[in-house]
Amino acid sequence: MNSRKTRLILAVAVAAAIFGYKALNPKPGSAGDPATASDSAAGPVAPVQPVQPVMLGQIAFTPCSLSSPMAKDSLEAMCATYAVPEDRAKPEGRKIALNIAWLQTTGKGERMPDPVFFLAGGPGQSAVDTFPGMDPVFKEVRKQRDVILVDQRGTGKSNLLSCEPPKEDEDGFDNSSEAMQAEATACATALSKKADLRHYTTTDAVADLDAVRQAIGAQQLNLVGVSYGTRVAQQYAMRHPAATRSIVLDSPVPNKLGLGNIFARNLDDALALQFALCSKDPACKDKLGDPRAELDVLLNRLRDNPVQVEYRDATTGEMKQGTLRAETVAGLVRMYAYMPLASGLLPKLIHEANAGRYGNLMALARMMTGDLKDAMAMGMQLSVVCSEDADSMVVREEDAKTVLGNLLPAGMAAMCKVWPKGDVPADFNQPLATKVPALVLAGEFDPVTPPRYGEEIVKSLANGRLFVLRGQGHSVIGAGCMPKLFTQFIEKADAKALDGKCLDTLAYPSPFISFNGAQP
Repeated sequence: MNSRKTRLILAVAVAAAIFGYKALNPKPGSAGDPATASDSAAGPVAPVQPVQPVMLGQIAFTPCSLSSPMAKDSLEAMCATYAVPEDRAKPEGRKIALNIAWLQTTGKGERMPDPVFFLAGGPGQSAVDTFPGMDPVFKEVRKQRDVILVDQRGTGKSNLLSCEPPKEDEDGFDNSSEAMQAEATACATALSKKADLRHYTTTDAVADLDAVRQAIGAQQLNLVGVSYGTRVAQQYAMRHPAATRSIVLDSPVPNKLGLGNIFARNLDDALALQFALCSKDPACKDKLGDPRAELDVLLNRLRDNPVQVEYRDATTGEMKQGTLRAETVAGLVRMYAYMPLASGLLPKLIHEANAGRYGNLMALARMMTGDLKDAMAMGMQLSVVCSEDADSMVVREEDAKTVLGNLLPAGMAAMCKVWPKGDVPADFNQPLATKVPALVLAGEFDPVTPPRYGEEIVKSLANGRLFVLRGQGHSVIGAGCMPKLFTQFIEKADAKALDGKCLDTLAYPSPFISFNGAQP
């Protein structure tokens, strides 16, 4: 793997899509903007009345709308900012305006006093921007409880720490340690004009969450974390057990695990399970062969000889030219492995590429990668990873021949040598041992946080329970009947009382034998 931009893609914990966030007030110049109303309208124009804020505890909220290309409709919400010290040891110093969205209860019955906080993945995703795609999972929960979204410091609109990715030239990217360190140094220098990068860690974020909890007047909260968000949830429950009513850990990361250290092995293990669906299907095996063997052939050929490919841009429909490299394929494989329904297409794509037909693979790879700087705050990610995980970033000889190889830990280790690091509590890597009710979810085919992570975490949760979802990948809370079980858990805070038999209906995805689907 040679592309730094692709390696940053590989580092994310959730397959990121670009979401939108807009105010309810019309844009200047739009038909609904009073300032541009037609001069021919009869009668005087009434003055625009200011929107009256709605107080939740000490925070004043005003109407806003959350939207996403991954969601059918926009969400009516209330938005606000809440100032917290960047460095809590210097409360009079620089402040961070945390971006907050409040989704009020939708039911007509009693509003419960303990809101649900959604914690996004990454590290580096915005909770506010990500949630619209998750809202259907929360439909029943929202009938009784408010949902609070806080953009973690350094993400979204909470003093975003984002750096421009390097541009690829004809030879790809310079992956030397010196080049990686120079890139990180340039990024840190630019961001240091508006942030002390030592204070954008998980521990800082946990303190922010509790400050928001107190400010809105909630005695307890329910935490729902996905991927990296499960680290935030575990750390919060560890520091503030009395304020934690329940936690949901979807695709969890154990406290003791360094992010990214064994991603290569986890991906290969997941691919073995996913590709076996083709190998066990007579029609798929006959037409497409052994997917892993074909993938290895493709990667080895592209490592030696990248290919110039003409492809149709999946967004614009225009014909374009691009260089297909081994890392391009590795990036697509990694991202598709998050979603087994999509990974069912991989054997066909790989087989076509080995036959010299690269266009579809290239088009999908470009569509998947997109423009990460709008979806993932890489500066914030480095502040988290370099402070909390750098010591565990080791190059393992046994990973050299995996799909991802060793450039992810090697590259992150190089960048972390020059990135400012924050303090981490002495017990940061200790397992969460608590009586707080916990619902732990894992996908059988998860390529980044496999089920064994959930098994490890639940051992020290007295009131915890793990569900492993058949044939699922990363972020599984929306699969099958899981939203119903999630709703029941939030209502009763008792994971052990849940009847998970409905999950038995989850089916394994069928591999694509042609681009029309599983059947030839």
